[in-house]
Amino acid sequence: MDSEQPLVTILTPVFNGERYLESCIKSVLSQTYENWEYVISDNCSTDKTLQIARRYAAMDTRVQVHENLEHLPIIANWNRALRKIGSQSKYCKIIHSDDILMPECIAKMVDVAEKYPSVGIVGAYRIDEDRVTLDELPFPTDFVSGKDICRQNLTGGTDMFGSPSSILLRSDLIHHRERFYNEDNIHADTEVCFELLQDSNFGFVQQVLTYTRRHNESVNSFFHRIQTRRVHRLVRLLKYGRDVLSEEEFRIHLSRMEQTYYAFLGRAVISSFTRGVKWKEFWAFHRDALSTVGYTISKPRVAAYIALAFYRKTLKMLDPAP
Repeated sequence: MDSEQPLVTILTPVFNGERYLESCIKSVLSQTYENWEYVISDNCSTDKTLQIARRYAAMDTRVQVHENLEHLPIIANWNRALRKIGSQSKYCKIIHSDDILMPECIAKMVDVAEKYPSVGIVGAYRIDEDRVTLDELPFPTDFVSGKDICRQNLTGGTDMFGSPSSILLRSDLIHHRERFYNEDNIHADTEVCFELLQDSNFGFVQQVLTYTRRHNESVNSFFHRIQTRRVHRLVRLLKYGRDVLSEEEFRIHLSRMEQTYYAFLGRAVISSFTRGVKWKEFWAFHRDALSTVGYTISKPRVAAYIALAFYRKTLKMLDPAP
């Protein structure tokens, strides 16, 4: 290890990850950066995950394996893994068991974090299954104020955070939170970025440094069926909008987002009759998510958009054009 390099803790919280875990571990071992410790936190896997992790721990003393005594929900398991970060760690890099780090990932991200001491989160381009994403910042930008990056997200810009595998975090920001991720929010990884960036800044590497795999059909199916991201965009605007926008800007963007959201709800009700959507599950998720920020869905407004969606669907069915 290079003693002049700050210590980076790499974490992989995993459950039944034998299919891709070895590739993930090899990508960590291939880092050009040397001063790291790697913690694989197993969530009571029933496949060969633990065997694979132990085999690599026997080969490299920087690799540690921790086993949960009981199976935890996914975000609770993330929080359990984060508690393994030692006091000497300056940065934390999460890499999920089905994702991959490019060889220069940690070195490049640490360079930006060291360049800007006020940076709490460092991002970079990523390959998201078969395309490059997180590429909205103009070259050669490597620093954006935390509130500005949140502002861009809330006013129509694309997500620059990706998943936990896409970013590097300052370890002291993790230590200062009793529970790093909100275990009641399915999009806790995005939420915590907004919270950290109220008091820190965002660094960026103009290079592809991670690969995200999209194979978890059960999770993706739930996100798609319930349309979780739509409601949480509105939740984030309501929760953080006034911190980064003027009051006039907030009201303008809230009005636009509400209009889009209620139109979506109207279409969702109509489509639920033809696509077999479990409406009670859908409605409960959206209602409960918005209740966390004190927002109540207006049923009369939903009804109006249902009528509009039904009217448009009827016109489309009656249109004689092929």
